[in-house]
Amino acid sequence: MANPTAAMLVIGDEILSGRTRDSNMHYLAGELTKNGIDLKQVRVVSDDRDAIIDATRALSESHDVVFTSGGIGPTHDDITAECIAAAFGVTIDVRDDARKILEDHYEKSGLELNAPRLRMARIPEGASLIDNPVSRAPGFTLGNVHVMAGVPQVFQAMVASVLPTLTGGAPLLSQSLQVFRGEGDIAETLSEFAERYSDLSIGCYPFQKDGAFGANIVIRGQDGTRVDTAMTQLSRVLLG
Repeated sequence: MANPTAAMLVIGDEILSGRTRDSNMHYLAGELTKNGIDLKQVRVVSDDRDAIIDATRALSESHDVVFTSGGIGPTHDDITAECIAAAFGVTIDVRDDARKILEDHYEKSGLELNAPRLRMARIPEGASLIDNPVSRAPGFTLGNVHVMAGVPQVFQAMVASVLPTLTGGAPLLSQSLQVFRGEGDIAETLSEFAERYSDLSIGCYPFQKDGAFGANIVIRGQDGTRVDTAMTQLSRVLLG
């Protein structure tokens, strides 16, 4: 049986402008791989209402689960929550349970729960909250879309809250082999192995080190024995 599929939607002008480097995709990919969920697509969109709505609908319809990051903070350009609501055709408003979480947090912090901070308690109708043990402002799940903060520490905490609720498949296993030969020298061999082991993924990633050309060859699959066999045979062919 095929593993569940996932997509990620990264939201924010700061990512597309290069001011902020996104690390959430790398983290999410690793966590999903360990849990047997295949990350198939990642999109990055600006803080634009139509772009967020269109991307959310497209990814939700074509994947089993979607993760978003960014745009659920207290400022005027944090529009993700309202866009997700629009994508699903539901209303959005400040919700009592989310408000209570923020009230308790800011009371302990000695800060005021002002109007901008209260924006983080706006939750689409029918959504369930995602726990945020770091800064308390919750994310939420609507349909198959999990909406999370862009701050890496908070994003990672929210992923940890969501993953136990998902049904995964077989974890993806991998082995790598480094050879100091050009891609053109090994391409034919790799093509033969890819055909012979069509159930596995065989990738070739070239590099240059100290003036020498080489490649890292990675074999991935769900059957550990199958991966072992393929890598053993490939090593014999390429390394002698």
